[in-house]
Amino acid sequence: MRRAGIWMYANGGGDVVQQKLVDRLREREIEPITGLDLRFAYGDNAGILCNGIDMCELDVFFSYNAGEQTVAQLYMYETLGSYIPTVNNSQAFMLTEDKFRTNMILSQAGVKTSDFFIGHREKPEMIYAKMDEWGKMVFKPIDGWGGAGMALLENRASLDMLMPFLNQIDMRHIYLERFIKNDFTDYRIDIVDGEYIGCYGRKAGNRDWRTNITSGGSVILREPDDEIVALAIHAASVVGLEIAGVDIIYDIEHEEYVVLEINGLPAFATPEQETMGLDFNDKKIDKIVALIDRISNKNQ
Repeated sequence: MRRAGIWMYANGGGDVVQQKLVDRLREREIEPITGLDLRFAYGDNAGILCNGIDMCELDVFFSYNAGEQTVAQLYMYETLGSYIPTVNNSQAFMLTEDKFRTNMILSQAGVKTSDFFIGHREKPEMIYAKMDEWGKMVFKPIDGWGGAGMALLENRASLDMLMPFLNQIDMRHIYLERFIKNDFTDYRIDIVDGEYIGCYGRKAGNRDWRTNITSGGSVILREPDDEIVALAIHAASVVGLEIAGVDIIYDIEHEEYVVLEINGLPAFATPEQETMGLDFNDKKIDKIVALIDRISNKNQ
């Protein structure tokens, strides 16, 4: 019997989602092994072991726990992906953890993103030149998520205040994006295995410009048109993610939709969100189970 390792978040209804995954995998004669938290995995001559399981002998590993990622966990995930299939595949997942690399590959493929820039603190004049060119820009940690560490730079004075901090922490790269004039809402499009699963929006709080829930944003219901769905499917395909949450906003100034970010761990709807009308969880679970089935079959 094929074996699928699983590491799934439990809060916000994640425990219910995991049980449905387990039940539907067993219906396909795939034995799920849960609780494989790579934070506590170790490696030796025998392989990569976690909770007494040799991870390298699994047919597939499905990891879905954004809030508890550590550097060690990501390292193990990337290493494990060299030996067995992972969902998402580790190469694409590690790519989308890096905002600069993600936007590079998207823009090279013709996907519209924000204008972006990466530079070094040794060349501050280049950073100030971008401020003069764009007028307003956003500083982002290159590998951050949930809006953490972001700063809106509205003028040279705000950049003057940020630069000493960046010099103090000896940041390797300074990553900036042109601020996109928008209505402070976005679209989150869920894609699994190249298929549209569902959509919801997020709206920034009254005192913030970020739509991220962890930054005070709230979930809103919204329906995407065909253009938005096609853009999300194409963006997920370009970066190679099997499961993706594609964040899209409307650029008011240039009158076009822009891919803002791609998330390799887009959350399922919480019970509260399901109550308000987000009903894509079962479709997403079925599609992920089918994906695990297909990928693990290739490994036989």
